[in-house]
Amino acid sequence: MSTTSFPEGFVWGVSTSAFQIEGATAAHGRLPSIWDDFSADRAEACDHYHRYREDVQLMKELGMPAYRFSVSWARILPEGRGAPNAAGLDFYDRLVDELAGAGVTPYATLYHWDLPQALEERGGWPSRDTAERFAEYAAAVHQRLGDRVDTWFTLNEPWVAAFLGYGSGIHAPGRRSAADAFRAAHHMLLGHGLAVQALRAGGAAKVGAVLNISPVMTPAQVSDFGRELSAEDAAAVARIDTLVNRQFLEPMLRGAYPAELLPVVERHGGLDHVHDGDLETIAQPLDLLGVNYYTPLVVQAQPSEPADPAYPGSAGILFCTIPTAVTAMGWPIVPNCLSLLLRRLSREYPGLDLMITENGADFVDVVTGDGIHDVERISFIEEHLRALRAAIDDGARVRGYLVWTLLDNLEWADGYRRKFGLVHVDFATQRRRLKDSALWYRDVIRRNGLAETRPRRPTLETVAARAGVSRATVSRVVNGESSVSDEVRTSVMQAVNELGYVPNLAARSLVTRRTNAVALVLSVPRQGGDALTSAVVQYVTSLLEGAGKQITLMLADTAESHRRIAAHVEARLADGVVLLPPDRGDTLAERLSRTGVPLVLLGKPPIASLVPYVDVDNAGGAATATEHLLALGRRRIGMVCGPTDLVTVQDRLAGHRAALQRAGLTPHLGLADDLTRAAGAEATRRLLSDSPSLDAVFAATDQLAIGALRAAGELGRRVPEDLAIVGFDDVDAASATTPGLTTVRVPVADLALALARLLLSRLEGRHATSVVLPARLVIRGSA
Repeated sequence: MSTTSFPEGFVWGVSTSAFQIEGATAAHGRLPSIWDDFSADRAEACDHYHRYREDVQLMKELGMPAYRFSVSWARILPEGRGAPNAAGLDFYDRLVDELAGAGVTPYATLYHWDLPQALEERGGWPSRDTAERFAEYAAAVHQRLGDRVDTWFTLNEPWVAAFLGYGSGIHAPGRRSAADAFRAAHHMLLGHGLAVQALRAGGAAKVGAVLNISPVMTPAQVSDFGRELSAEDAAAVARIDTLVNRQFLEPMLRGAYPAELLPVVERHGGLDHVHDGDLETIAQPLDLLGVNYYTPLVVQAQPSEPADPAYPGSAGILFCTIPTAVTAMGWPIVPNCLSLLLRRLSREYPGLDLMITENGADFVDVVTGDGIHDVERISFIEEHLRALRAAIDDGARVRGYLVWTLLDNLEWADGYRRKFGLVHVDFATQRRRLKDSALWYRDVIRRNGLAETRPRRPTLETVAARAGVSRATVSRVVNGESSVSDEVRTSVMQAVNELGYVPNLAARSLVTRRTNAVALVLSVPRQGGDALTSAVVQYVTSLLEGAGKQITLMLADTAESHRRIAAHVEARLADGVVLLPPDRGDTLAERLSRTGVPLVLLGKPPIASLVPYVDVDNAGGAATATEHLLALGRRRIGMVCGPTDLVTVQDRLAGHRAALQRAGLTPHLGLADDLTRAAGAEATRRLLSDSPSLDAVFAATDQLAIGALRAAGELGRRVPEDLAIVGFDDVDAASATTPGLTTVRVPVADLALALARLLLSRLEGRHATSVVLPARLVIRGSA
């Protein structure tokens, strides 16, 4: 077999899910699922319910051998139990028949996150009863479709459904309880086992489950898989691997929970939900394990870091960004991790057949008169297929590959702005248009592999996947470093020659770049910005130096310094620039952007710019803080607002106002002259004097909030009994106030790391889009 072809009988196809494409949420007896109540988007998604024939025809035109779809539980059993809804079953009857007529093999997934709302109201997945209802639902669907559907998947990504739905609350049903998350996870596993039993009793030919499995590693390991870890980092990696991967793999495939997991579960809500015999039920033999892979999880030990709600038990662990190319969602693109993952699964669970059931990427697509030229998506899929092909060569039992996804769709909590599809959908007209990636994938399917001709622009990732080494190792070989063994050097050079690879700037930076220097340009921050500035200097410098760059620190505090910096960059004395923009608009960023030297900004600029930037979701964080106060029953909420010429303050004010507007409330604002504690105290005094009935204050920064705490004490207002106070930033002092300050955490380390990643992407010539990181509420005594 050639290095570009795949084994005979390899299955190619696409995956979708019911809620994301079907629409028709009230048609023919369907009742709401948890996502109908949770999602802000009420439109008809892709209207696949009425347009399934058109969509199946697209699959036929693309020569698609396989289609993995999910069945809507709320369409089959609208109340979650009882007699099946005939009209719902009829729809899937028609769909399966249409697929058969088009020569497309159906793969059915029974649960892709859309629990009937009626079951959620009776307890949802934290209730054991839901697992039993799931088995009844599985039997009902199989009874109708089992004569034409050969392969069944019970669950899709139970970690996401349990821990984002019941732990962090960012997915439906929006609960925030670690105990509920662990109970939901166990009952999904139990429901899986019961459903497997029901399917096999009905005569199902092949049964499996689909897990999202991510390699867990430190930032250093991403570029060097063999890097040795400190004891602390090794423990952090092992703990997250247990929470995300082994919590589901081992009960399903070995009939036991990892020993390290049980104390975590017990600490967060006990183990009384795990009954005798459950694990035997869960560990039903599987014919196939579906693997959804998008990106690795990157962590390191950080003793002061609180637990992330999506990962109960993760205290002391920092989730990191890394300096590599990213998708439009900010997910790092690391194809080699797919090889790493598949080798691990094949080593630890020998004899188990695997299928890549989801792999794909969100990119910004541009619709033009002559098509949708999504080169980045093609590159993403091709690189992952090369990594998959390398894993198969190493013995991984991978039987197929399904792209996520056929159609641009309703991307859960992100609505319609994400574009994962091979087919573009105009949601106003429901018109479908094939992207270049769809036509490219059609050709892959026809030849059962990648093109024999060498890619016009092989990348480091391509060579690394072929040679089975890390990206950093390829770079070291290309640069002639003596630290690489002769065996590895031979393997890499063989891959280089086979692919016709010509080293680019990323591979030969130490040899071909004129300066190999990066200018780190810092403005003088407003008071309160020192922590962020410090993080930029510390983390960005460390990461870029680790990538072989020399850092030139430059201070932009006067008109003369601006002229000096611009002249430095215009003279090509720097290969790239990281700019911390000043508080107020000036022309430095605009002038630097015209030099053609790659430039990235920390913080959203005052005026819309084509220069990519990294920022935190200031509006979303402020809305979360305000919604927290509303959830506590506070209805008279004031905001201590810093100078409104600052973009950060503008966005936080907008988020606060939007949350109040949704609650039908009017904002009360107290303007501060600057961002000092004294200004916060004075603004709070005025605010409480003008509106003495206020029962909560949201401050635009922690320094303003600490001033608000001082003013409340001076005025005899008890915190939080009389007045709840929430800040924004989570500066070091926030946890030391009396009471401790509830605040929105700005992930300063992640911001700095994302800056380095974004600049390195631009230096490599990759398309780079702005990155907006989520902010997270840290609840302490003040609210």
